[in-house]
Amino acid sequence: MRVLLSTYGSRGDVEPMVGLAMQLRALGVEVRVCAPPDEEFAALLGGVGVPLIPIGQPVRPMMQGKRPPTADLPQRSVELIAAQFAKITALAEECDALVATGVMQVAAPSVTEKLGIPYAYVSYQPITLPSPHHPPVPNPVRPFPPHVTDNGALWDLDAQGWNALFGEALNAHRASIGLSSVDNVRDHIYTDHPWLAADPTLGPWQEPTSLDVVQTGAWILPDKRPLSADLTTFLAAGTPPVFVGFGSMRAPKDAARVAIEAIRAQGRRALVSRGWADLALIDDRDDCFVVGEVNQQELFGRVAAVVHHGGAGTTTAAARAGAPQVVVPQVVDQPYWAGRVADLGIGAAHKGPAPTTESLSAALRTALAPDTLARATAMAGTIRNDGAPVAAQLLLDECSRDRPSVSA
Repeated sequence: MRVLLSTYGSRGDVEPMVGLAMQLRALGVEVRVCAPPDEEFAALLGGVGVPLIPIGQPVRPMMQGKRPPTADLPQRSVELIAAQFAKITALAEECDALVATGVMQVAAPSVTEKLGIPYAYVSYQPITLPSPHHPPVPNPVRPFPPHVTDNGALWDLDAQGWNALFGEALNAHRASIGLSSVDNVRDHIYTDHPWLAADPTLGPWQEPTSLDVVQTGAWILPDKRPLSADLTTFLAAGTPPVFVGFGSMRAPKDAARVAIEAIRAQGRRALVSRGWADLALIDDRDDCFVVGEVNQQELFGRVAAVVHHGGAGTTTAAARAGAPQVVVPQVVDQPYWAGRVADLGIGAAHKGPAPTTESLSAALRTALAPDTLARATAMAGTIRNDGAPVAAQLLLDECSRDRPSVSA
């Protein structure tokens, strides 16, 4: 059996797919993964014995550029859709199923429709799936009118935005392969039976809705890498530090300075993650340490708190480790995860994407309080780690059901 996994985005979009790929291989499945051609994604996949099949442009330069990543989205989307139809079609012809994730997975359902193979769309957070219980994520290309507040009306506008951005290119490619046009691009991609790869405690799906959502739990890629000797020495040299990092995101202006000053104001040491924003230390005092690529699963159990951007993966990693969190949300689903952390009492949600020393200090006081630590510690044992195995078996079961029976 051969399965194609397709994603396009930052590390938070790619790493869960690597976790699923590892579990599928353990079940004897041959796996192919289409992802952006960034070196670190190739390294992630190489670590589980799966080569990266590159598609589109590298994502890291776009995230680090002077212009926001959404600046050229209409043109880039047309180019990416064309590349997807060409490459994914060729790859999927030799596969038994396709799993896709991300806003840009426009070609995947059409390719599988043409080939007659199973297709599953997966979201890493409930907030991006249509539901009367929450509004859609704000659209940076087509902002919603401020006077519209009804969730149903907002989801209708969201669908219109998808059609405006992707509809013409999608339907042109569908016509070229003999398929009829679609009038709702978003629902065509998501289907009425999407998967939700989020922990049920951290990011529960709320019923009832018109979607038949299968919540597998988060797809976690096990990390066995040891911490470096220098980092281990720093951790052992004093009380647990506060970790701060913004992952694959652009960081707010003066993020490192603000974070270090706020952490020091609480009498704590600071551990700064460079990330894609290339954060750095602000002086040579020995109460701060900077790290590059690091095993968060191992590290977060040894820190006093985690200050981060609110990506689904980082939020889940900190919750699994029992580390109190301060979420400084930047875009897309990150305000949702900030709200969940605050609602669960396992940390604080910073108001807005650009903290000051004072505002971050206030959030840290909440996160570092003994009762917050107690709730975070108690919740750690409830976070599931079997999401990727569950999804791998689910995919195999669905493929078995779709295979025609062989008569004697």
